[in-house]
Amino acid sequence: MRTLMSTTLAAALAAAGFGLAALPGTAAAQSSGQGCVSPPGLNYMICNGQRVPKPGNRINNPDGSWREESKQGNCIVVREKTATGEFKESRRCD
Repeated sequence: MRTLMSTTLAAALAAAGFGLAALPGTAAAQSSGQGCVSPPGLNYMICNGQRVPKPGNRINNPDGSWREESKQGNCIVVREKTATGEFKESRRCD
């Protein structure tokens, strides 16, 4: 009985150790987008079989307004929302 319990405990500790060792690598891969696939035209990536939002450049202001720029082909799409709730989207193609 004692060897079964110690074997089970050792296996659980080893599995936990491997799990903790894998965490920093997973977070780094998701934040930098390495090894992730982005479906064309969508605003998310697929990392390890799960949807992960693309890192955006949205700027949030304390009053609740925000501004976001994203690239679509040769154009840059600018989305803005004011604190009063007005939404504006414009495209700039160079």
